Formats: sequence, C-alpha cells, structure tokens
Amino acid sequence: MYRIFTISFFLLQLQLLSAQHKVHFFIQSLPGVNKQTGNIYLAGNFNGWNPKDERARFSTDQKGNYFLILELPAGMYEYKITRGGWDKVECKRGGENIANRFLKLESDTSITIEIEDWQDMSAMKQKKSTASSNVLIINTSFYIPQLKRTRRVWVYLPADYATSKQRYPVLYMHDGQNVFEDTTAYAGEWGVDEFLDTSKTKKCIVVAIDHGGDKRLNEYSPYDMERFGKGEGKLYVDFLVKKLKKYIDRKFRTERGRGSTFVAGSSMGGLISMYALLKYPKKIGGAGIFSPAFWVAPAIYDDIRSKGSKVRGRVFFYAGKKEDETMVPLMVKAFGELAAVSHAQLETVIRDEGKHNESTWRKEFPLFYQWLFR
Repeated sequence: MYRIFTISFFLLQLQLLSAQHKVHFFIQSLPGVNKQTGNIYLAGNFNGWNPKDERARFSTDQKGNYFLILELPAGMYEYKITRGGWDKVECKRGGENIANRFLKLESDTSITIEIEDWQDMSAMKQKKSTASSNVLIINTSFYIPQLKRTRRVWVYLPADYATSKQRYPVLYMHDGQNVFEDTTAYAGEWGVDEFLDTSKTKKCIVVAIDHGGDKRLNEYSPYDMERFGKGEGKLYVDFLVKKLKKYIDRKFRTERGRGSTFVAGSSMGGLISMYALLKYPKKIGGAGIFSPAFWVAPAIYDDIRSKGSKVRGRVFFYAGKKEDETMVPLMVKAFGELAAVSHAQLETVIRDEGKHNESTWRKEFPLFYQWLFR
C-alpha cells in the first residue's frame, strides 16, 4: 500500500527561475588563543556539506579579516564554518556541538559570524563517550580494496547477543562518526544505540561505516558531478556488498538474506542508500532514505525508472520543509517514480518543522526502525 503526499513542484520551478542574491559573510571574531587558523570554509546544504569546498573558502582583507561572498537563489539554507574537515568544525566554547546556522534568503544580505571555538582546538577536557557498551569498533582501518583506502567500522550488537544463539538482521549505516558516538560526531549523534538498548522492537545488528572526510561527497555519489568531481559511489557500494557484508556475515550471527539486510543514511548518505538498493536489489531488502541529496545527482531518477522494478522489501523516505526548498519536491519525485515501477512497500514522512541536521534525524530514526520491523 502506498501513501503518497501530493506536493506541488511549483516551489522547485520557482527556485530554479529565481534571481541570484548576494550573501556577504563576515567573521567578526575567532577564538582568542588560535586566531592564526589558516583556511576557513563554509559548508552547508548549498554545497553538499563539503567541509573543504574551495569555492566556499573565505578570503582575507588587508587587516586579516575573513570574508566570503556567494550568490545563491532565494531559499532556506543551513551551514557551519570549518577549517577544512568535520574534525575542525566550529563549536561552542569548551567543545560542545552547536546547531546548524540558519539563513532564510530573500534578498541580498550580510551576515556577521562569531566563532567561539574549534572542535580540534578546544581547551576543555575531552567529551565523555556516549556510545553504549553494546557498541564495538571492529577495525579502525578496514581496507576498502575498491577505493584503496581504509575506514573505521563500528558495530552494535543486541544486548542478548553474547547469551543467545539467535541470528539477527543487519542494518548498514553511513556517516558512522554520527551514529553512536557524540565525541566523533560533528553535530551530535543519532543515538541509534540508546534507542535500540531501550526499544522493544525486534533487535538487529547495526554496522556503521565512517565517511571519508574530504572524500565523502565523491564516495557517496554514484555519478560524476560537474561541481564536486568524480563519483565513487558505485565502488563504495561494491565494497559494502562484496567485502563488508561478507565479513560481517562470517564474523557475526546474521540473517544473511535480502529480507534481513538494510541500509540507511542522510543527505549524501540518503542518496547512496537509494543507489545501493537499486544496484543490489537481490542483496538489500530495504532502506532508510533521510533528507536525500538528490539535487547533486539527477541521474538517480534514470536509475529508479530503469532498475526500480526489481526493488523489493521496504523503503522509507523522510524530508523536512525547513530544509532546502528543493528537498521535499525532489524526494517526492523519487518516491513517486519508484512507486510507479516497484512493488516494494513504501512510506514517506514529511515534517513541517523538519531541518537538515542530526538532531532531526535522531528523532525520526525510531519511526523508521519501527516501521521497518513491524
């Protein structure tokens, strides 16, 4: 049964046709002890949250003040300031994460920014780990032969795993830094382990793969991008299915079939989850597609139309109206085109107050999980 929300594509067309507005960003203050910080960048939903986008790098004037001028269409934007990586993102004084900065752009505007601290330079004590005792790091440098890189991989095992002989379904999640642990998350964790520790819903194993830092956009895009370069998503998905899944199935008591194997992610992670489902419909039986960055890769619709008929299982879409104005229309388009060719069970959730951040996805994850296993 499909539940389709009828949403006009007028907003999308309006944005595409609207004039560009100039946005002047000025950094008014930097942390007192480390003002000589080097390059500073703006990362947001307008550039795929790339923490080192050279076209969003601040310049300095003769006095050493940082400024950046961008031209953007009218819309709603979220962003943060980085020094070239999510381990070097701005934070509150003492290292606490801050919420995404928000801009509703309707005309030319100027924005003054004060940066309290950098996460990697915080003078306060290291934050305490928030990961559950059921979370393990199985490898800090798991080799990805398809990309010739290594990556940290986490696993959550149900509380009764050690005392039972049960086999469990497996959920693979992208952006592993943000799944279980607040100390590695650049904007707060999803709290997947806390939810599973207390939920009465069917238990599963969760495998979280760290993103590749400045390679994140490329690894999570299946297609070459004019703005961001070569897409490596096809190789990343091959690694997920041909290498990592086989390893997890050998090492842990898993239910190995398609109907017990799922993927989930947000933004670029939502895009690559959609693609993984399309490329490996016989291996993956469901997906959680949160705030997908379909705008980066319009070719995803061609793959939905040509490969979507083979998709089975359950597919959950989520988007919020306080994200970029194209988010909801583009997600609904993908939902509708998949519904037209697939017999999969589909669900879509659209929130009026939904934003593009980890705290929002943390709230929505339990709904997705309960729907997936009900």
